Amino acid sequence: MDSIKTGKLICECRKKQGMSQKDLAKKLNITDKAVSKWERGISFPDISMLIPISKVLEISLYDLLTGGKDDGSE
Repeated sequence: MDSIKTGKLICECRKKQGMSQKDLAKKLNITDKAVSKWERGISFPDISMLIPISKVLEISLYDLLTGGKDDGSE
C-alpha cells in the first residue's frame, strides 16, 4: 500500500464530487485534519474507515488500497 498514491486518489475523487476536505470529514465523522494527512500521504486511513471512504467516494476497496487502477507504468 502506497500512502502517497492513495492520498492522491482520495483527493482526486473528493474534488471530482465537489467536496471540500471538511465535507468529506463530516460525512465520515472525522476531522478535516485527518483527511488532509491522508491526502498528503502522511498517514493512511484506519482499516475501519476503508469501507465508508470507498462508499462516499464511490470507488472500489481495491482502488482505495492500491491508489487507483494499475496502468502498468511502474
